[in-house]
Amino acid sequence: MANIIALVGRPNVGKSTLFNRLLQKKEAIVDSISGVTRDRHYGKSDWNGIDFTVIDTGGYITGSEDIFEGEIRKQVQLAIEEASAIVFLVDVTEGVTDMDYEVANLLRRTTKPVFLVVNKVDNAMLENDAMEFYSLGFDKYYTIAGMTGSGTGDLLDDIVNIFKDENYVDPFEGLPRVSIVGRPNVGKSTLTNALLENERNIVTDISGTTRDSIETLYDKFGYKFVLIDTAGIRKKTKVNENIEFYSVMRSIRSIEDSDVVVLLVDATQGWEKQDINILYLAQKSRKGIVIVVNKWDLVSKETNTLKHFEHNIRTKIAPFTDVPIIFVSALTKQRVYKTVEYIMRVYENRNRKIKTSKLNEIMLPIIEATPPPSIKGKYIKIKYCTQLPTHTPQFAFFANLPQYIKEPYKRFIENQLRKNFDFTGVPIEVYFRQK
Repeated sequence: MANIIALVGRPNVGKSTLFNRLLQKKEAIVDSISGVTRDRHYGKSDWNGIDFTVIDTGGYITGSEDIFEGEIRKQVQLAIEEASAIVFLVDVTEGVTDMDYEVANLLRRTTKPVFLVVNKVDNAMLENDAMEFYSLGFDKYYTIAGMTGSGTGDLLDDIVNIFKDENYVDPFEGLPRVSIVGRPNVGKSTLTNALLENERNIVTDISGTTRDSIETLYDKFGYKFVLIDTAGIRKKTKVNENIEFYSVMRSIRSIEDSDVVVLLVDATQGWEKQDINILYLAQKSRKGIVIVVNKWDLVSKETNTLKHFEHNIRTKIAPFTDVPIIFVSALTKQRVYKTVEYIMRVYENRNRKIKTSKLNEIMLPIIEATPPPSIKGKYIKIKYCTQLPTHTPQFAFFANLPQYIKEPYKRFIENQLRKNFDFTGVPIEVYFRQK
């Protein structure tokens, strides 16, 4: 199941700093002014070979009339719902505050594992000051310095052990998992019902009718997989400023649990920024991707309308353009079953293994004809390549000077792999290593 960590706490305790530390890059804005983080940030990280998603939430505030702070409160609660583990951050330099007690009371209501983390512990004297946080009622706390990374190793060791020990039993073990994701009201439930040929899920015009992700076994025409219809907003009353956040939160969990992601796009609204965000999440998670443009029956068509629409999408998703794009109408079932064929093809591509001999036979002559450009009079020679024993397509090319190979040549190699082997719809990774 998905491994998701939510960072929560009152404003200005260092959540964004720890978020940047875990991702090892500056994704979130860090400032001493409280409330800087309003939009949710999320990113991929790993520890001891275990991948997980980190969500940086805004500072939790109660009793405020500020509309933004009200929205932040809702979003923190939603993040807590979706997370596998919660990191509750407090500030040793300010001690225990009333707001910390408020957050602690909120977290005690959840059954999720909560890790109390005392931040900004930069020296031994502050280690003693951290003891007062036992008053928050948690059995254990961790002391870290988010700015330098001190203490984060012990914290992550215990968090990933939670992921390892998760005793979840998947009733559909061994079957491909396919999630239908997208913005609210693009027709996810309608497509699910069309594929299953029954009214399995409730469909209305209200964004967010589906409350939880619903898993159903698809077993038709020789294909068998788990179909996941993902949720939007829980209640009609919550369709407000946090609509986009909740959609992304549900998409994160669904994407993490999938082998193939069907990104559903509303043809009447076109390709939007939110679609890019979801595609990027699937790509970063190395999931198979199929783009399905729904409600095509509602679009007024002229010559080459479909080609122009497809070209517009491929332009916006570049450089990862090797993705199948299908135009359907879930309501009239136009080309709906073609979607299943593409899903299974992408699933097979994601599991494709190329023999080392075949890979070298095809790729080495291409590399010899178009070698990496020399740098400072040094010639780079690639002598050998192999597919790594990973769940998704990853390749290692062994060279005498791998450090001088630049990104454009890496993209050239990826394009040649795609040209000679079928990896349509699948993100692939290319590494250059010392021979």
